Amino acid sequence: MTQTGIPFVFMRGGTSRGPYFRREDLPEDRETLAQVLVSAVGSGHALNIDGIGGGAAVTTKVAMLSKAKDNWADIDYFFAQVSVEDGLVDFKPTCGNILSGVGPAAIEMGLLEPDQDVTRIRINAVNTGARIEARIQTPEGRLTYAGETAIAGVPGQAAAVELTFMGVVGTATGAFLPTGALRDSFDGIEVTCMDVAMPMVIARAQDFGLTGYETVQELDANTAFFARMEAIRIAAGEKMGMGDVTRSVTPKFGLLAPASGGGTIAARYFMPWNTHPSMAVTGAQCLASCALTPATVADGLLERPEGSPAQVVLEHPSGTIDVLVDFSTEDGFDLRAAGLVRTARKLADGNVYVPSRIWAGLGS
Repeated sequence: MTQTGIPFVFMRGGTSRGPYFRREDLPEDRETLAQVLVSAVGSGHALNIDGIGGGAAVTTKVAMLSKAKDNWADIDYFFAQVSVEDGLVDFKPTCGNILSGVGPAAIEMGLLEPDQDVTRIRINAVNTGARIEARIQTPEGRLTYAGETAIAGVPGQAAAVELTFMGVVGTATGAFLPTGALRDSFDGIEVTCMDVAMPMVIARAQDFGLTGYETVQELDANTAFFARMEAIRIAAGEKMGMGDVTRSVTPKFGLLAPASGGGTIAARYFMPWNTHPSMAVTGAQCLASCALTPATVADGLLERPEGSPAQVVLEHPSGTIDVLVDFSTEDGFDLRAAGLVRTARKLADGNVYVPSRIWAGLGS
């Protein structure tokens, strides 16, 4: 045989999509694993023409699932971000949108059984150590994708997937404020470096001469902005203790502006070398935390909600995303949990094939 078949479920999770594998069906060592994922996705071509990727960062994501190794969780969720064109795989971050499909995929794979009308699944995000509780719709003990929940960036309606994130502060850097400051300055631009669910460098759109309401296409075409933003991101990443982030997708970058459509604040999120078409679930938690924290770059851009939990509505290019933030301000800002609602849908299943010269399969 010249190709190796690997079982997978192809899912849309939130506003992302990709293959979901059982971890045991993939090579154990990271180097071979990365080569397998690059081949499966088709990284190395703008259209991912030789793989099942979709030619965008939100469609070259991979989830690898297994039964949890600790007593708290039910499922271990290991994430990989595969680049579209560069043949790179980043195992550092996690993805909240792809996480939306973890519960349904785990049921599809037989890793757990549905429980009554709503199945509660406790998920350990292997990459970051975050803990998430997902509530999946399983009427009469049967998984369903049909429902009446709509999310911005996805057409139609589907069954709700309720996510509650816990233990997400400092998961990548060990600190809420990795630089130790509420604001830093790089190349004359003030930023807030924050690590909540996703390490981020957050700035005001106006400081780049932008409105913060630009479309994805307008931002992606602004090469001067991207060049300046990337230089700032790299410098900030080093100061955040993340080392040389030139080839890493983290930290991510975000821009804030006053809300223009009735939300709490307007935001743009970068992945980081192009603009997210909507909003990342992890990024939404970090941006919402920045918005709620006094003395960050969000000051003056919003009227902060009073009391906890607080509903933060982020305006993004495709609409809005709501983040329910349970926090304390007794000793600075302490995020206890963040809740979001997403949807997911199974798109396909079967085997994805990679050349046997890359990996000959288990037992090879």
